Amino acid sequence: MGKSKESVLGEMEPSKAIIKLAVPATMALLAKAVYNIVDTAYIGMLHSDIALAAVGVTLPLLLIMVSVENIFAAGAAVLAGRQLGANDKDGANTTATTTIGLSVVIGAILCVAGLVFLEPLLRSFGASDAVLPQAKDYAFWMFIAALANLPAQSMNCAARAESSVKISSIAVIAGAALNVVLDPVFMFDWGFGLGVGGASLATTVSQFVTFGILAWFYLSGKSIIKIKPRFFKPNWNLVKTVTLIGIPTAVIQICLAIATSLTNIAAKPMPDADLIIAAYGVVQRLILIGCYVVMGFMQGYQPVASYAFGARNEDRFHASVRFSLKASLLLTVVVEVVYILLSRPLIMLFNSNPSVIGYGAKLLISQVALYPAFGLCYMMTITYQTIGASRYGLFLSLIRQGLFYVPFILVLPRRFGVTGIYFAQPAADLLTILVCVLSVRLMKKTASRNMLCESDPLG
Repeated sequence: MGKSKESVLGEMEPSKAIIKLAVPATMALLAKAVYNIVDTAYIGMLHSDIALAAVGVTLPLLLIMVSVENIFAAGAAVLAGRQLGANDKDGANTTATTTIGLSVVIGAILCVAGLVFLEPLLRSFGASDAVLPQAKDYAFWMFIAALANLPAQSMNCAARAESSVKISSIAVIAGAALNVVLDPVFMFDWGFGLGVGGASLATTVSQFVTFGILAWFYLSGKSIIKIKPRFFKPNWNLVKTVTLIGIPTAVIQICLAIATSLTNIAAKPMPDADLIIAAYGVVQRLILIGCYVVMGFMQGYQPVASYAFGARNEDRFHASVRFSLKASLLLTVVVEVVYILLSRPLIMLFNSNPSVIGYGAKLLISQVALYPAFGLCYMMTITYQTIGASRYGLFLSLIRQGLFYVPFILVLPRRFGVTGIYFAQPAADLLTILVCVLSVRLMKKTASRNMLCESDPLG
């Protein structure tokens, strides 16, 4: 089994290897999107705009937690992939085991801190007095879920690094299917009648199931990478290396959380503030589906590129880059077209209020008007992580929803009202595309130089 997985990473044609790994990874992430979409759909059945707005203001918290997960998980995936490519299996075992162990500790810290500062966090993300009680109900279980989410994500990424995408897919899809069943049981009066909090509780239970499946996989000894106590060796060099690699991916999520929060805050002074926030919350959950399509593909690309870089196979690495660049652009164009054509019907799946539908359709179109910017920026960020140029990867991760979007969302709504919100994302995306296109040649030169000059390809 181990040899077969390594042949996919090191011998199969790069485009075929990437697709082979990307398809189940994308399916798993789309199943993960079910967590958010199903919650939003069921909450829409409560026929409460306040309930939808409550879920909307918790989205930044969700994105922040995902970003914390990604710091270690994405970093470990790249580093372990390089180590496998260099035939350093003990190094990969140490990287994965240490990362998972630290994720358990960080998950516990995040859970406690989130529960202690729950109300001020929600108010800072735009929760009004009317929205706050239900937002607290929803966010409470989100922080409990951190106990399972962080180590599960680290195990998931370790599985990706060794191309064990099947078990990763099974774990995530099983959790998503369970969430679909549990949501109405916990939410509605014929069940436990917990309302918005019930939706979040159902998701939390499902995520613990995902964690359990992944833990079983590693404890059973069926993996290439072994998770054992003797490989738990926390040290500054390992933590620093994993963190530097993982930070760019995490920063993308942090910037998205900041952008979402600032958008909610920009809407608060407007006459239809709660309706706009409710619509924006639905839109962001739809956008997550598009994000997961791209991210799933990148989960197929990353281990192949990392393995080639660790093995110093320059031709294979560049072939992987070329294919992924074209594919990421194609995927984002498809997402853009679908969302623009179906903008109103998609919003109507979650809310029947004409105002929410109107705002939501326009917001959705504005978010994807130049959506290839996301695919290009994410792909370039992943690549710079892989080749050991984490600083430039960090810069790229900051630009779209950070350096470019923040000034636009702070200025345009004050001058043009809700129209300013519509135009903030396309303006940021245009600048993002320009920077990424200019970065392609630099990336190729940096990759070739690092493969030739690095004495230690694992650093």
